[in-house]
Amino acid sequence: MAVKDVKEVSAQIKKGEFQNLYYFYGRNVSGVENLTRLLIKQTVGGMEEFALTKINGKEINIPALRDTMEMLPMMCEYNCILINDYNCDEIREDTTKQLIEALKEIPSQTIIVFNVTGFDVKDGKKVPTAKNKKLIDFVSKNGIVCEQELKTPAELAKSVLASVQKRGCEISIGTAQQLAEMCLSNPLMISNEIDKLCAYANGSTITNEMLELMVAQQTDTTVYSLANAIAAFNKQAAFRALDDLMAQRVNRGVIIATISNTFIDLYRASAAKASGRTIGNMMSDFGYTRDFVVKNAFRDCSKMSQKKLRGCIQILRDTAVMLNSTGADERVALEQAIAKMLVLK
Repeated sequence: MAVKDVKEVSAQIKKGEFQNLYYFYGRNVSGVENLTRLLIKQTVGGMEEFALTKINGKEINIPALRDTMEMLPMMCEYNCILINDYNCDEIREDTTKQLIEALKEIPSQTIIVFNVTGFDVKDGKKVPTAKNKKLIDFVSKNGIVCEQELKTPAELAKSVLASVQKRGCEISIGTAQQLAEMCLSNPLMISNEIDKLCAYANGSTITNEMLELMVAQQTDTTVYSLANAIAAFNKQAAFRALDDLMAQRVNRGVIIATISNTFIDLYRASAAKASGRTIGNMMSDFGYTRDFVVKNAFRDCSKMSQKKLRGCIQILRDTAVMLNSTGADERVALEQAIAKMLVLK
């Protein structure tokens, strides 16, 4: 019972060696979801309708949770409870205390798994926030905690190589690592780009030139870094991201549009979470085709209030109008816009 890596936890789950309490989190959101699905599949099989209870962390009710914990499993061995996105920083402390007290009495037939897919447990820092750490520490002493960090490009290169070969194409280990670097080690983004590249290569070798031609990630990822820096009030990181964008000679219209789209994604995610909507709801409501965009927005939207998000979008709108109607210097205009967003309360 401790903090374990994903390989060890996966191996134990596949062997049927279960604990009654789990906590899965990390920047690799797709990995968190995959591990959660594996645990649910191994514990309740195809009986999710009868033996799986899903609870929205924001709407948790401790007496109801206790009642669910005591339920006997139907048509399978275990009664599984999935609690998604329980953020101790947004929940009353007495509720978390009651939750921990309830978790001390999990019956042998019940398995509870916390998984975090919509917010950052560490809030951009190296360790979990103090309130979330209390719950994580409790789980680590009484169950299993598994953090899924994004792998380095070098670590991902072999899996990229295998995935490309499975699709009937070839790629060198160096080019595979470059692809991972361009996608910032995001497994969902890498998978999408592999599909696109293999379709383009059509059975031949994927080259560095193909990556430069097909993988249009630099603007999106740099802009997302810029948005996160603004959300974290990190002036140095924000202007460094702007420097990167200007160095790429990205058209000013593209920069404004992409930054605006990023903040709109964050605003939509914030509104969706406040209304009890899910990632799937947001994707279908607004016609998103890339799920990692929505997942990232759900994860990061809590860093800013809806009022600040609206203010940032208005600043970007006004900047776009000014650039399109006057002869203002685009670098100066963008710097002024970023400065305004950074100080916006």
